[in-house]
Amino acid sequence: MKMMRAMPAPKKALFLAAAAAVLFVGTFLLSNFLRGADRGLLCSFSPLFSRPFPGGADVRGELALALIHYATTSQVPQQSRAEIQLTFDVLRRRAPCNFLVFGLGRDSRMWSALNAGGTTLFLEEDKEWYELVLKGSPSLRAHHIKYRTRLDEADKLLKGYRAEAECRPGRADGVAGLRRNGGCPLALVGLPDEVYEKEWDVVMIDAPKGYFPSAPGRMAAIYSAVVMGWGRRGEGQTDVFLHDVDRKVEKAFALEFLCQKNRVGATGRLWHFQIPPVNPNQTSSGSNFC
Repeated sequence: MKMMRAMPAPKKALFLAAAAAVLFVGTFLLSNFLRGADRGLLCSFSPLFSRPFPGGADVRGELALALIHYATTSQVPQQSRAEIQLTFDVLRRRAPCNFLVFGLGRDSRMWSALNAGGTTLFLEEDKEWYELVLKGSPSLRAHHIKYRTRLDEADKLLKGYRAEAECRPGRADGVAGLRRNGGCPLALVGLPDEVYEKEWDVVMIDAPKGYFPSAPGRMAAIYSAVVMGWGRRGEGQTDVFLHDVDRKVEKAFALEFLCQKNRVGATGRLWHFQIPPVNPNQTSSGSNFC
């Protein structure tokens, strides 16, 4: 108390403001991210902070900055709490990991923080939105990319991909295989090298736009996520999350490529799939993905 009385008025005000901010951030964390969570979820943060991370990543700092960001803005993540929880449960098990996210949004800083110490990469097709988000969050790892598909071509692509030899299972398995598969209109080619140089443990498909005819749609992102998972050489399966499954195209392409048998979770408009790798000694040259 003596120290408080001895403080000059400006410093005292700053001290009180900082203390209030810490209290507010803590309250925000408990009420918005962990409300209703079990004790296992609460305890999961302890090993997250204590485990070693590549390059000495400042995990506490990254999480704290994300909390301050959401505590001091009126913007909220675009997914519901239940949908976020579904992905968080996987990230707390697999992080730090390689996390590929299709789309930049109001939740990008959250996803990056929840994978603190890992690699979280965002792919965004809207140039203006890409620049706007990075202006406010320059620390995010993101690339502006272009798609070769249109939403009004979705039915034709779904019905005709089996006739395209380069689109069949086994022709471009793995991340590296995508970059040289320009013959398949659903394959994501021409992406930055960083996308092809890693195996992605978790993939979130929440973009590109898919609600007007000339929009790219999420057909190529869904197809390519499966190809990545099939060609995985690392341990474990590839966790793929697809948002907006209430829409016709997302649902149809999910059932065609991600496969109902691989769906392991769902809540709201979010489906969770686990894509098993194809054994290198096996063939995947059939015409069906499921």
